[in-house]
Amino acid sequence: MATTQQSDKIPPKVIGAIIATGLMSFCGVIIETAMNITFPTLMREFNVATNLVQWMTTIYLLVVAVMVPLSATLKRRFKMKQLFLTAITLFIIGVILDGIAPAFWVLLLGRAVQGLGTGIALPLMFNIILEQVPLAKRGTMMGVGTLITGVAPAIGPTFGGIVVATLGWRYIFAFLMPLLIIALILGIFCIQQKVPTSAATIDQLSVIFIIVTFAGLIFGISNLGSQAFLSISVGGALLIGIISLGLFVARSRQLEQPILDLKLFSNVDFRRNLICFCLIQMAALALSFLLPNYIQLVNGQSTLMAGLLVLPGAALGAVLAPISGQLYDRLGANLPLRLGSGLTVIGMLGFWLWGHHLNDVMIIGLYLFFMLGMGLHYGNLMTNGLQHLTASQNSDGNAIYNTAQQFMAALGTSISAAIVATSQAHAGSQATLTAAGSWNAFGLFAILLIIEFGLIIWTTTREKNSVTAH
Repeated sequence: MATTQQSDKIPPKVIGAIIATGLMSFCGVIIETAMNITFPTLMREFNVATNLVQWMTTIYLLVVAVMVPLSATLKRRFKMKQLFLTAITLFIIGVILDGIAPAFWVLLLGRAVQGLGTGIALPLMFNIILEQVPLAKRGTMMGVGTLITGVAPAIGPTFGGIVVATLGWRYIFAFLMPLLIIALILGIFCIQQKVPTSAATIDQLSVIFIIVTFAGLIFGISNLGSQAFLSISVGGALLIGIISLGLFVARSRQLEQPILDLKLFSNVDFRRNLICFCLIQMAALALSFLLPNYIQLVNGQSTLMAGLLVLPGAALGAVLAPISGQLYDRLGANLPLRLGSGLTVIGMLGFWLWGHHLNDVMIIGLYLFFMLGMGLHYGNLMTNGLQHLTASQNSDGNAIYNTAQQFMAALGTSISAAIVATSQAHAGSQATLTAAGSWNAFGLFAILLIIEFGLIIWTTTREKNSVTAH
């Protein structure tokens, strides 16, 4: 018994390594959400239009989405500490560039450099958990990892609103420097190499296909709300992205050591958990766009108040992540996945049913309900999906999940923005049209979450029957 307890203990250095990589990922996500609040200020200060200022987010998401699929190959080729030190150095350079930026192009350059750092660091945290945390504690620590990255979007808008209102937008970057220095120190002393590196090659043609795929898809999606679907900047960009994705898949099948092991998609349990993960990520990011806009444009509240009203729900979802991980470790997948998914469906249905007339109290209550469900099952979908892979497949599976996370964030935000923008284009008051557009978006994501709930019931039943049979 003593031996089992000893083997289940997480070494302090592993905890330090998770905190180091997690803090850097936290900084990457909090800047993304905090900077969205600053867009009107940046437009005035640098004299740029709305479609140009949105590249602050688009360029960052694009670089992260390109880097994350490379993480499995980078991990095989380089030591974890080398990757971390490269990532945090790039991120600090990007933060300094943005903090002192004299022109808008310097801001964009800083965001792109930060994307390089985040794209390396984000999968690194989960790779450390999968490799170095005992199986009995893995769900809990995956929950802690989700908490670290999940609490950032919860406090990002409020943090950004307070800093912009009191000190100015440049201090958003200044406040992150102490966290990055702590992460750097922890990383130097705590990150250890447990698996030997190998001479993994990076296929240059595959990298080009990845860049073109995500450039096309993210550029097309980001223009959904402002351009016609059949325009070159939407339909044309999406078509280029899809063609490039097809070429990447064909190229990967030809290689002995592809950048990503796409054979993982033939694993039914991995695939279903991933689809559910994608659907809930889309819905969550859609709400993080829809609710602040609804609070401001329909209910007439300030930017800061919008951030404060969504803070309780977002914080609840983040705090629940490690608790739900403990539930997963103790009770298995059924309870947290089914209960969590069911609660998100009920929450989204509530937004849809009362979508034309949501007051601030209703928004707080329904969002708390939704995020209770989100916190119970979101991180566990990743843990459960990766549980069906072998140890050698984990880094590829982790890269696929993290890539999907970034891409679905862009997709959920852009689809909801396009639906609201389409409604706002009609004649009428902005408040009424925004409420109508939000109602349509709530309805769409309620349907997607009902599909997710059905898939979770099917998947957990299949897994339970498979365990019983064995």
